[in-house]
Amino acid sequence: MLASIIPSKVRRKILQLFFHNISDSYYLREVVRKTDEEVNAVKRELDILYNAKVLFREKRTNKIFYSLNKQYEFFDELLRIFTKHTSLAKLIKKNRSRLGKVKYVAVSTNFSKKIPIKDDEIYVLFVGILVIPEIESIMASSKKEFGWEINYTVLTETELAFRKKNNDPFIWKFLKQPKVMLVGQESELVK
Repeated sequence: MLASIIPSKVRRKILQLFFHNISDSYYLREVVRKTDEEVNAVKRELDILYNAKVLFREKRTNKIFYSLNKQYEFFDELLRIFTKHTSLAKLIKKNRSRLGKVKYVAVSTNFSKKIPIKDDEIYVLFVGILVIPEIESIMASSKKEFGWEINYTVLTETELAFRKKNNDPFIWKFLKQPKVMLVGQESELVK
């Protein structure tokens, strides 16, 4: 699907690299190795992304490093798009039928930004009648790539409605923060 809106395969790979490692910076040869693309194509796409102000460029010693411009006007939109292309999102999509009756899956943008959260906060909210061992398996697989524990919670629709009705601070804190919907619509989840 991404190919239809970003036709350049090299550009997609570069954007994916940067949006999946949002705080990292890379020099040209690193990007070439990580994307497994030809150096001239990578250089051309890095220049295009720099000129479009998606990336910053900084010279250190004798190398030019590239990093994401978090002030780019479409940064949040691109972050949401590439969050839907993380290994967690792909595992959920691939195994959705085995998860049970999934109504909503919402991922905090803190997950995408790899921002540590407190013990009483979550990165992912699952809502529906779900098969817990399947969810645990997906989350364990994603933890390896993410680097640390991915806090999540599983609720039925009734539990979610009850918690929202009673102004549960745990659930409202998650619902009020920026999130990416992997399953379902945000407007329905929050209402």
